[in-house]
Amino acid sequence: MGDEFKKFIAQGNVLDLAVGVIIGGAFGKIVNSLVADILMPVIGLLMRGINVAQQFVALNGVDYATKEEAIKAGAAVLSYGNFLQATIDFLCIAFVLFLVVKQANKLKKPAPAA
Repeated sequence: MGDEFKKFIAQGNVLDLAVGVIIGGAFGKIVNSLVADILMPVIGLLMRGINVAQQFVALNGVDYATKEEAIKAGAAVLSYGNFLQATIDFLCIAFVLFLVVKQANKLKKPAPAA
């Protein structure tokens, strides 16, 4: 079993996957910063200063100034702004990955004709 494990770890696919996961994590941080620090402030400005991630509905029917106040008061809170933020993050990451894959495909040599 030990020899099988060594053979499995030594395969190129495992190492490629490990590198991909590490680079993917770092890439995700860059894209999250792009969304949170550059895109969302512009979107908030266009929406007259509204912070999308802070949008919520207190399910007890009482109006609270902030989500934190509602939570502190013990109200059940539907944080739809967090969902919108995560959706925007996902769309940005997917678009950037699309561009990266598209560029990588251009750099590949075309397969020889059969």
